[in-house]
Amino acid sequence: MTLKKIVRHLSLTMVSGASLLTKEVKTGYASDLLSDVIAHAQPDSLWVTLQTHVNIIAVAKLKDLAGIVIVNGRQPDEETKQKAQAEKIPLFLSKETAFQVSGKLYQLLNEGK
Repeated sequence: MTLKKIVRHLSLTMVSGASLLTKEVKTGYASDLLSDVIAHAQPDSLWVTLQTHVNIIAVAKLKDLAGIVIVNGRQPDEETKQKAQAEKIPLFLSKETAFQVSGKLYQLLNEGK
């Protein structure tokens, strides 16, 4: 499923990655521990987290993730936004909790299976 469809269905706010909305998302991963994401997230996953610091961009790049959704209405700082743009990492915001976003993402990715 494309990022574009996920963004629309989950009502996400885009911070970066407008040119990458055709990217395919294969699964999701929810964690706030960077080491956990490094150890277990699969490429082309959409990462759901409440972390907002610049290191999330490095982890997403390292793991070749489809993008990052920051939850709970949190806002990344300017450095994180700029790094996401520079590294071509799609970055999105949601006012919902990680539980809510993850549940909706799971349901969306598993429609018709």
